[in-house]
Amino acid sequence: MAETTTSRRRAPRSSSSRKPSHKTGTREEWLAARLELLEAEKALTRHSDELARQRQELPWVRIDKEYRFETDEGKASLADLFRGRSQLLIYHFMFGPEFTAGCPVCSSIADGFDGFVVHLANHDVTLCAVSRATLAKLQDYKRRMGWTFPWASSFDSDFNFDFQASHTKEQQQSGTVEYNFRTWDMRPELKAGEEGHWVDGMGVGVDWATYTREAPGMSAFALEDGVVYHTYSAYARGVDGLWGMYQWLDRAPLGRNESGIWFRRHDEYDS
Repeated sequence: MAETTTSRRRAPRSSSSRKPSHKTGTREEWLAARLELLEAEKALTRHSDELARQRQELPWVRIDKEYRFETDEGKASLADLFRGRSQLLIYHFMFGPEFTAGCPVCSSIADGFDGFVVHLANHDVTLCAVSRATLAKLQDYKRRMGWTFPWASSFDSDFNFDFQASHTKEQQQSGTVEYNFRTWDMRPELKAGEEGHWVDGMGVGVDWATYTREAPGMSAFALEDGVVYHTYSAYARGVDGLWGMYQWLDRAPLGRNESGIWFRRHDEYDS
C-alpha cells in the first residue's frame, strides 16, 4: 500500500486503474520462481516471529492517570475496558467530536473486528475501539455499520492526546505534533490538504484541519494486580498488518494497485 494511504494522513480517493506489466511462463518456470519466493516468505515469517517476541519484551509502563470513558454499559475507567480480562487492545479510531461519521479508512479496518473479537475474548484479550466523538455518535454509527464490537468514547478525556491519537489546533499550527514517536511539522500538509480539498471525499462533515486532528493507531495494555500497564503502541503503517483487506490484496494478481483512497464505507458502494 502506498505510504499516503495508511500513513499519518490520507490521500484523495482514486480508482484502482493501473495495469502493471507482468510476465507469462510455463508451469515449471512458475514453480521455480514460486519456490524461490517461498524462501523469502519463510524468512519474513521468522523475522515477524522475532519482532513479536521483541514486542512482548518491551518494558511495561504503569498508568497512574485516571482516564474516564463512556461506554454502552455506562461510565468506565481504563481498567473497566478490560471487561474482566488481563489484556486490552485498543484501536484509536478517527472519529472526532465534530465528525458526522467515522473515518472511512478506519471503518474499513474496523469491518473485520466483529469476526475475531469473540476469539480474542476467549483468549483473555479484549478488543475495543476508542474515539473522541460522543457515545451517542458512536452508537449511531455502529448501528449504521452493523457493528457490535466494544467502542468507548473518550470525549473530554486526555486519553487520545496522551497516546498520540489526537492533536490540538495549537499543536497543528505550531509544528510540534507528536506522532509515531517523532515530532512532526504538519503545517505543509495542512496547506496542501486545504488546497487539494482532500477531505471532500471522506464524508466526515469537517474541514481538512479538523479531520487531521485525529490520528489512527493501536495501543496494548495489561492489567495485573489491579494496576494497568501500557505495553505497546503502533501508528501509521504500524497498523498495516491489522488491515485484513490489504493482506488479501497483497496476494491478489495485481496487488494493492492503488494511487490513493479507492475504497468507501461498506454501505456506500454502488453494488
